[in-house]
Amino acid sequence: MPDFSILTENFDIYLHGFRNTILASVIALLGSFAIGTVIAVFRITPIRPLRWAGAMYVEFIRNIPLLLVVFVFFYGLPSLGITLSGFVCGTLGLMIYTASFIAEAIRAGIMSVPKGQLEAAQASGLTYVQAMRYVVLPQAIKIVIPPLSNQSLNLIKNSSILGVFAGLDLMYFGDQIASRTYVTFDTYIFVALFYLVLTLPLSYMARQLERKLAKSG
Repeated sequence: MPDFSILTENFDIYLHGFRNTILASVIALLGSFAIGTVIAVFRITPIRPLRWAGAMYVEFIRNIPLLLVVFVFFYGLPSLGITLSGFVCGTLGLMIYTASFIAEAIRAGIMSVPKGQLEAAQASGLTYVQAMRYVVLPQAIKIVIPPLSNQSLNLIKNSSILGVFAGLDLMYFGDQIASRTYVTFDTYIFVALFYLVLTLPLSYMARQLERKLAKSG
């Protein structure tokens, strides 16, 4: 049985890390969704330089480890005279990394919307950007709710990368508790339980939303 005194005696520390994990995840999720949507539009735009830029972003970021992305912010920016905290660097890295996967999911959704939708919108007087914003993207995002939900869950789990850079998240404080108490297994069991408190309800809500959309569709 786990030693619950580890949890009770360090509950405030766990809770502090839990709050920071939620904060980092929410910021990174909102930012990655915004960036990913823009990159997805770049990927299918008729403007070739933008299409190339979108493809380069996705292929480069998606095929390198998340750890290296965060390294760029944590170790690279100080060489330019910009020093950010581990929390900010980890959140930015998580945002940039996840955006590449979200971009591909949204691009797949856009491609599944009949081309006639875009043509009809433009024929009615909307610009390309307006047609994307008001006609195509709402339909595309509805289609890709399941993969976007999976990416949200992956982002929460990947937020543990902040612990490597003193990001004050759950994993960081778990490391601090384990190094102070010398009780490693039980400490990380409780860290895992806190992550489950986040991911299990989100997973359930994602399934419910998917079923609701399937029925309405």
